[in-house]
Amino acid sequence: MKVRYFDNAATTKVDERVFEAMKPFLTSEFGNPSSIYSIGRETKKKVEDARETVAKCINAQPKEIYFTSCGSESDNTAVKGIAYANRQKGNHIITSKIEHPAILNTCKQLEKEGFEVSYINVDKNGIIDLNELERNIKDTTILITVMFANNEIGTIEPIKEIGQIAKKHNIIFHTDAVQAVGSIKIDVEDLGIDALSMSAHKFHGPKGVGALYVKSNVKFNKIIDGGHQERNKRAGTENVAGIVGLAKALEIANNDIEKNAKYLKELRDYYIKSIEEKIKFVKLNGDREKRLPSNANFSFRFIEGESLLLNLDLKGICASSGSACTSGTLDPSHVLLAIGLKHEIAHGSLRVSFGIDNTKEDVDYLIDSLVEIINRLREMSPLYEDFVEGRYELDEM
Repeated sequence: MKVRYFDNAATTKVDERVFEAMKPFLTSEFGNPSSIYSIGRETKKKVEDARETVAKCINAQPKEIYFTSCGSESDNTAVKGIAYANRQKGNHIITSKIEHPAILNTCKQLEKEGFEVSYINVDKNGIIDLNELERNIKDTTILITVMFANNEIGTIEPIKEIGQIAKKHNIIFHTDAVQAVGSIKIDVEDLGIDALSMSAHKFHGPKGVGALYVKSNVKFNKIIDGGHQERNKRAGTENVAGIVGLAKALEIANNDIEKNAKYLKELRDYYIKSIEEKIKFVKLNGDREKRLPSNANFSFRFIEGESLLLNLDLKGICASSGSACTSGTLDPSHVLLAIGLKHEIAHGSLRVSFGIDNTKEDVDYLIDSLVEIINRLREMSPLYEDFVEGRYELDEM
């Protein structure tokens, strides 16, 4: 059976060009960048070349790029590192209710350590309330951290406006851009971003490597102790092959960003239009326009998300009911609850995230499969039967 992959928000396939760029650093060019002999110096140079490439892609300086193991480490380093280093100025942090667990759980940990965190509401499309954000600023506010684009519903936040608010109040602004990097052109100077997290496996790079941008005038503490790597901000022998892969993948993504976005948007919009025409009692989650070109998240009434995913899997279709990082829990998505969905509706959600390898034929197969599966699951649903027989009235989604 052919596997059709529609979960690119969870991870992406490594580009062949990226793999070829990485191979020498797993075999012949294996030196430790901290070593002073020639093969160590050579790998050190490749790490610095990669740093320069990443910086150029987001309009930063090479000295402002730090390599990490993943997006979660980048988020932890940014939020904890900035909080610890600036604690003498205050202990208040502002974030949103729809952040990735790497931010929310980091903030919860900081609350245990005496920091105060304000969690800002979003509207029904997942867009942060800028007025509420500004109202929550205090004399003790040291950090605003708001994601660039949501990993579940695809909504793109008003990043430039948040950056302007942060600058006006002399507050550091961090954004978790793990879902956005490689999909959207990002200029950290233009957008007023002081710190930014990314992860290579979201844009056809390898797993196990990420990067963190921190503006040169922003103080932050390291959270991993050991050697003096990454300018004494992140101890541990550098993952040279991964770093080279991240830089190559980001360079390719940035070069093709407009072409890929146009193609993905065409697939996405075709899918959204077809689902809304062919399946009743559905709701598109997230902003219809201000969303990632690859993302489409629907809630289906009278359907349980896990059953939907299992039935899709039997047809060779890979999709998601939300974030891959929360797939081990039966709780409904905190993102869908934050935009106002009721528990039973949130449980029936399906996130599809298209990739450049997907074809219109693949999307047609997905649509036809969903129509068949949802009709069959609804026929088995006592609640749907009650609705059809007039014993149950639908409330608004």
